[in-house]
Formats: sequence, structure tokens, C-alpha cells
Amino acid sequence: MTTVRKGLRAVAILEATKGTVSLIVGLGLHALAGKNLRQLAESIVSRCHLNPASELPSVFIHAASSLTGTKITLLAIGALIYSVVRFVEAYGLWREQLWTEWFALISGAIYLPFEIYEMLFHTSILGVGVFLVNVFIVAYMAYSLFGARRNEGDLGV
Repeated sequence: MTTVRKGLRAVAILEATKGTVSLIVGLGLHALAGKNLRQLAESIVSRCHLNPASELPSVFIHAASSLTGTKITLLAIGALIYSVVRFVEAYGLWREQLWTEWFALISGAIYLPFEIYEMLFHTSILGVGVFLVNVFIVAYMAYSLFGARRNEGDLGV
């Protein structure tokens, strides 16, 4: 197995993992549709022995109470669509489909300006980690398309 192929498979596994997490979130949101989310949020705050009057628990309870069944259903549908896109991308990368390499390059690069903005104004370890992983994937996909494929003479354009 070539280095490029191993790299594509590693990115495919990452995309499948993102798809799985999104699917779980979507199904979880679907399960919450129609429930009294304010009551659920208050129960979670109580079980965690948090003061509901303090800032974070209060924000959590307020956010939960502002979500309607329609909003939750739309969020669930969005998460499920996102998971399908990630699974298709993972499948295509695993099977070395050229179009998914382009898709991975473009879809990864689209997020970079937002991640840079987030790091500049709201720096966190998680944000920096996500940015670095995304930069690595974009750079790797560019290498796969323009470096490794140039040697093969197939850029798919």
C-alpha cells in the first residue's frame, strides 16, 4: 500500500468518524424533539449539583427553553445530512475516487478562514487543534492531487 493510499484511508477514517458523531447527534436531537427541554435542562443542572442561578447553568437552561420542536427537528435533519455527506466522502476516499479528493480539499479549505478568525479572537486549545488537523488534511489533499498525481499525470481536470 502506497503512502498516498494510506493517507487517503486515514482521512477517510476521520471523515467516517465525523459522520458517525454527526449521526449520533442527529438521532439524539430527533429523540429530544417534542420533549420539555427546559425541564430536562433543569434536571441535568440539578443532577450535576450546579447552582441554576449561576451564569453557565442559567445560559444552558435559557438556551434549552428557547428551542422549539421545529428547531430541534431542523437541527436533527441538518446533522443527518452532514453525516451522509461525510460518509459519502469517506467511502470515496477509501475507494480512491478522485472527485472526493477534490471535495475533501475544497471542503476543508472553506473552513480555514473561519478557524483563523476563531483563533484570533477566541483562542482555545480545541480550536487550535481543529485548525491544525484541518490544515494538515488540506495540505495532504493538495499533495495527493498535485504532488503524487502529477507524477502519475492524472489531475482529474
